[in-house]
This record gives sequence, structure tokens and C-alpha cells, in this order.
Amino acid sequence: MPPAAQADVGRWGTRLTGGGPTWLRVGVVIGVLVVAFVVAQTCQQSQIRLTKDQAIAEAKKQIDFKPDRTQIRLLRQGITSEPFWIVSLSIAGERNNTFRELALVKIDANSGKIVTVRQQR
Repeated sequence: MPPAAQADVGRWGTRLTGGGPTWLRVGVVIGVLVVAFVVAQTCQQSQIRLTKDQAIAEAKKQIDFKPDRTQIRLLRQGITSEPFWIVSLSIAGERNNTFRELALVKIDANSGKIVTVRQQR
């Protein structure tokens, strides 16, 4: 077989081009990536049914003081990465880095169920 003919044949005797135009293969790869991205975003958003503002409102119902400061974070826990809102409500103390009142409320971001309430005085 001449050297030019060997360059067109792969290891198992098949053509090296893989069949089909290059632009079509690139289009298919881009299409698959776009579909995967849309599905991933849709699945993630459908798991978080409770908004940040709703979680803060629910946490404030669980405490018996009016907080000066509110912090909230979305945390995924466990093997299944279940989403939880962690809401911190506080009133600052007399000295730096102290609190007169402090509460930490953990809320299931799917169901809105209050998981734990920890309050410190």
C-alpha cells in the first residue's frame, strides 16, 4: 500500500475522518452541551421552592425578638445535596463580636419545614 493511502486508513482499517462534515459534529457537541446546561439549571431550580424572602419571614416567626441583623445562606447537605436555608437573626451586644440575642433557624428549601431553631440569650 502506498504511504499516501496508509495516512487515510486508521489502525483497524477504517477511515480516519469519522464520517460526516466537521461542522455537523461540532454542532451536535454544542447542542448536547446546551441541553445538558438547561436540564441542570431546571432541575436545580425546581428543588428550591422556598425563596430567600420567604425563608427569612418564616425564621422571624420562630423567634420572640425583633432582630437588627439578618444573614441567610443556602446550604446543600447530605449525599443527595438537599437544600436548606440557614437564617441567622441577631441583636448586637454592647461589645464587638457579641450578641444580646441570637437565633439560628434551619429551613428545608423544598418544603419550607422548620428543621431546627437554636436561640441564645
